[in-house]
Parts: sequence; C-alpha cells; structure tokens
Amino acid sequence: MSLRLYDSAARAVRDFTPLRAGEASMYVCGLTVQGPPHLGHVRAGLVFDLLRNWLEQGHGTEVTLVRNITDIDDKILAKAAEHGVPWWAWAYENELASTRAYEALGVRPPTYEPRATGHVPDMVEFIARLVERGHAYAVDGDVYFDVRSFPGYGALTRQKMEDLEPAADTDTDEKKRDPRDFALWKAHKPGEPDTAGWATPWGRGRPGWHLECSAMAERYLGPDFDVHGGGLDLRFPHHENEQAQSHAAGHGFARYWVHNGWVTLGGEKMSKSLGNTALVDEVVRRVRPVELRYYLVTPHYRSTIEFTDAALEEAGSAFRRIESFVQRAAERVGAEQPAELPGEFRAAMDDDLGTPAAVAVVHETVRQGNTALAEGDDAAAAAALGRVRAMLRVLGLDPLDPRWAGGGDGRLAEVTDGLVRLALEQRQAARARKDYAAADAVRDQLATLGVQVEDTPQGPRWELTR
Repeated sequence: MSLRLYDSAARAVRDFTPLRAGEASMYVCGLTVQGPPHLGHVRAGLVFDLLRNWLEQGHGTEVTLVRNITDIDDKILAKAAEHGVPWWAWAYENELASTRAYEALGVRPPTYEPRATGHVPDMVEFIARLVERGHAYAVDGDVYFDVRSFPGYGALTRQKMEDLEPAADTDTDEKKRDPRDFALWKAHKPGEPDTAGWATPWGRGRPGWHLECSAMAERYLGPDFDVHGGGLDLRFPHHENEQAQSHAAGHGFARYWVHNGWVTLGGEKMSKSLGNTALVDEVVRRVRPVELRYYLVTPHYRSTIEFTDAALEEAGSAFRRIESFVQRAAERVGAEQPAELPGEFRAAMDDDLGTPAAVAVVHETVRQGNTALAEGDDAAAAAALGRVRAMLRVLGLDPLDPRWAGGGDGRLAEVTDGLVRLALEQRQAARARKDYAAADAVRDQLATLGVQVEDTPQGPRWELTR
C-alpha cells in the first residue's frame, strides 16, 4: 500500500500500513447531539467517508469505521432543560438531524454507530481498570484521571505539563489532586434528572466525555486500531485525554491520528456559542446537496474552508460542468463505461488525500471528453466518461448515482425529477399540436427556476444551472 497520511501525532506524512493486511480500522469522533449540525460539524464525517472510499476503491481494503454519538453531556442536559423536554428526547431529535445531514451529503453510514448511553458498563469497567492501575481516583462519587501518574500526558499535542491550564470539565478543582486532572465519571448532582445517572461502585452518576470514546473504541475495534480522527479542535483536550487514559489502561490505541481543518464563517471557526453557524438543514434548502458536498470535499482536508455564498456558487458551477459532460456523454455512448482510475488521480489521492490535485484531473478529463463529443469521437468520449465516473465514485460525486440523479437527494430528487418531466411532457404535447408559443412558455418558466432544457435525439434532457 502506497497511501501516505499526515499523522498529527508525529507531525509528519507517514506511509499508511494497517495492522492487518487488506483491512483497516478507523474511529472518528461523532457529534455531541446538543443541537442540529452545522457544516463544521459534518466535515469530519465527509473526510472519513472520503478516506474510506479511497481505501476501498483505490486499494481494495476492507474498512471498519466507527463513528460514535455522544448523547449524554452537560450541554445536552442544559439545552433540554432550557427547552423543557427530557434530555433523551432532545438528544434523539438532534441525532435524527445529524443523520439527515450525513445522508443529505452522501456520507455512508459507518460500520458501527454506538451511542454513549448504550455503553456505560464498558465505561465503568474501563474506569475500574484505571483505578486498579493507579491512574484514577474517586472523590465523593466523582472519578478523575490522575495526569501526573502518567508520564506521557501531553505527548499527542506536544505540550509540557507545567504549561497546561486546569481541566475545564468540572465545576470546581477543590476535590482534585491536580487542577489538570479530568473527569472520568461525574457524580449525580441535585436538580439533574434521575434518568441521567447510572449506578456504579463510586455512586450514581454519568460518564465524562473523554472516557466515552476510549471505551467505545475498545469495544468495537479492540485495544489497538489504525486511525483515529476528527476535527482539529478535538486534538486538545479530547484526543490528548483519550490517548492518555487508553495508554494508561494498557492499550496501544490509535496508530495514526488524522485531523481535518475547520469550516469558518467570517474568519472564525463555526460555533454555536459564537452564533456563526450554517446549519446543514438550512443550506441544503438553497443549494443542491451534491454541490455542497463538492464544495466541502474538494479542498484539502487539512485546509480551512471559509464559507461564503460566492465560494459556494463557484463550486456549484464547477460541479455542473462535470455533471453536464457526464449526462451528455452517457446519453451518447451509454452510462456504463468501465475504466481504471487515472494514474495522476491515484498519485494525488495517495499523497495525503490530495483532493485539489485529484479534482484537477477530473476537470482535465472532462475537458478531453467534451472535445471528443464535439468532434464526434464516441470512443474517446466513452473512455473519458469511464475515467471521470471512476474518479467521481471515489469522491462520492457521481451525478448518475441514484442519490444525486435528478438534481436532488433521496425522495426530494424523485419529486423534483417527476415535476420537471411532467412539465416537459406538457411542452412536448404543445409542440406536437404546433402550439410553439405554449411550448416556449414552459421552457422559459423552467429556465426562471434554474432548469435548463436541451433537446437531444433521445428526447429532452434537463439539468439545474444554479
């Protein structure tokens, strides 16, 4: 395998060599379902969807991908109380919104998607192991990780112990041996719902955020696995704490750490607390989901994406040029044109998922295909179409994929396609009775909605132009 990935722990691009030949195991931190997801939230899901595609389609590797759901958390309890609903109902409502967002952007479901609340016994067992090994201690129902007991603390982010601020996941530091100790288990507090607590040897309470991922990673991937990742903002304290507690428990844990860059708005990281978010549910109402995926996938995964309407429109135009060629070529030579991935595309993707260079290969091949179509060279057009679709399948952007066909996503695509085809049938009927004014009016009305109609020997074809 020649894939090279930037390892955040090593701060270097390294050859990716999985633990077991032909297999790869990956854990990506999923969402804390305190509210509906914005674009910054779902970028990690897209990045790991892309990495999974490339391992499977580019290297023939069988991938086990775990993406968890954090459905119990301080913020979830606070938001639920603010809205006067049970915390579990609030969490589930936003879990559904997260699933909707992933589906809209064509992110395949992970192999396993565990909820934190379904793995409390695993977490209790994990804590007991840390206590037994001298890396954790209990005080009045709370359990803390003793950072000074583990000499490797700070290794992931290369920070010195004396430079670290107190852990911010507890209300007070009075009970701790060291202010930097972080919570593994939080005692049930007066006023919290009784349902938000589980019985343990240390008293009733609920898990700390960092503990959840270590326990679930062990459950589904074992003590050692290939890749762990998520957004850049998770490196500290979340991933640092995960690594420390897992190593302290005797695990090798993640062999590679992969982190994606932020999606920013107005130059700042998207954040609910800052109020500068672009919710996925809202954005896909004004732009096709496939174009939004193109916008988020084509920059390099470690780069920052500044979200603007102008950039989104530019990305949409670029994708529509690809889509137009694929549709026209498929009508001319047939959709199923087998082809291997171009070497330049392979080289780009193997170079730390170099999507900018890979997408440049897609556009160059589209240019060649359009030239072949214009010159009537069906053999060259068919070859170009095969290569383009092979590359787009890796990127999750094939316009002929049923989830994107018809200009939309899922059930919405079916409805849109049906309505446009109904209008085109009315136009054809008007032309048949030589009522060309009515036929032109239908075409003009569709154009005002951003639907471009092209008459072909096989009948009218339509595509969205905006």
